[in-house]
Amino acid sequence: MKITYPLPPNLPEQLPLLTNCQLEDEAILENHLYQQIDLSNQEVRNLVFRDAVFDHLSLANGQFASFDCSNVRFEGCDFSNVEWLSGSFHRVTFLRCNLTGTNFADSYLKDCLFEDCKADYASFRFANFNLVHFNQTRLVESEFFEVTWKKLLLEACDLTESNWLNTSLKGLDFSQNTFERLTFSPNYLSGLKVTPEQAIYLASALGLVIT
Repeated sequence: MKITYPLPPNLPEQLPLLTNCQLEDEAILENHLYQQIDLSNQEVRNLVFRDAVFDHLSLANGQFASFDCSNVRFEGCDFSNVEWLSGSFHRVTFLRCNLTGTNFADSYLKDCLFEDCKADYASFRFANFNLVHFNQTRLVESEFFEVTWKKLLLEACDLTESNWLNTSLKGLDFSQNTFERLTFSPNYLSGLKVTPEQAIYLASALGLVIT
């Protein structure tokens, strides 16, 4: 079956450079390359990022209610412990970003790529995924509780101790990923693609005795 990948951000080849900016409620950051900017520890509502590239931006420990992001590429950014509750992400690429403890709960993500990121302890609880790809990304102890998804692809990721309770795993492929332990709902396990070794672990987790 042909694999469908997310659409990349639709960006011009060159963008004017900015190395300083301010955040405030309802601010719009657009049409620039934002580089080496520290905007950590801020609380802002209705922030919009669009048609832009952010290179080594830090929003660490920030709170951004009603965040809207479209046609954006993030490179080497620090979003550790950011609160993006109920955010909207459309055609967004996260490349080599720190997403440790980032909270995407209740967010909508369409055509999004997470590439070579660190997303341990990240939360996607109650999120809605439509064509989302995690590639070579650490997702240790991450939360995928009650996620609604359509076309979710995981490749070369570490899913150890991730939580998939109340999320349908039918049609997902974990065989190209690694995990030591998982939390999942047994009634949502059917249709998950795994390796023979992973199948032994899952069977044991279900209480089967393998001899």
